[in-house]
Amino acid sequence: MLKNKVAVVYGGAGSLGAGVAKAYVQAGARVFLVGRTEDTLRKAAAEAGAEYDVLDARDEDAVESHATSVVERAGRIDISVNLVPRGDFQGVPLTDMSVEDYTRPVTQGITCQFITARAAARRMAAQGSGVILSLDSGSANGSPMMGGTAAADGAIDALIRQLAQEVGPAGVRVCGIWTAGVTDSLTPEKLTAAGAPAMDEAAVDGIRSHLDSLRMTKRSPRISDIAALATFLASDAAAAITGTWVNATAGMFAS
Repeated sequence: MLKNKVAVVYGGAGSLGAGVAKAYVQAGARVFLVGRTEDTLRKAAAEAGAEYDVLDARDEDAVESHATSVVERAGRIDISVNLVPRGDFQGVPLTDMSVEDYTRPVTQGITCQFITARAAARRMAAQGSGVILSLDSGSANGSPMMGGTAAADGAIDALIRQLAQEVGPAGVRVCGIWTAGVTDSLTPEKLTAAGAPAMDEAAVDGIRSHLDSLRMTKRSPRISDIAALATFLASDAAAAITGTWVNATAGMFAS
């Protein structure tokens, strides 16, 4: 589906980034993984059969320079995907949350998404084609106890829709995936970083089971599900899809 395409995956060392990269490579794309930590990035790239570059996707100059280097090495950029963590902090009522914990995912998330999407859009518009993808939890639809996640998702939702309108005439599609609680990406470390108390694997299994129970399908999304959807959206088979978000929450909410 992606034969001869060139893709850049920001946040490529994470479980979702690595899963998307692997799916893209299997679909025929040349993939560049981007992240800040070389050890994990190198491992993810090796497992996926991708290339990698170390940089901070929140650094405007670094992202622009990297996009230029990808075009120099590969000739073009056909797909740009941003899966960079935002520092979300959840599980605390808004009335008890600090300003910093609430605003961090908003400011970090929209800044990073804007920088990478703009860099891709500039080059894709010049070549007359391309696909820019984003991902968030869809919490802007209303999710209690999610802290600044809802506000961050709402900002990114708006960015994707606006950018799609502006670059669509140049042949560039822009869309996103809503997904929440991809269960095989959850680890005790990730949950603790997001504000949960320290827990063992058995406790995480309990959270996975609870998430399954909240779905219309009673089955939470898996990394492979999101990677397959991201592959479809990046392909010519999705040529009519832009300016929208695909609800891949397995029915966490209706849309």
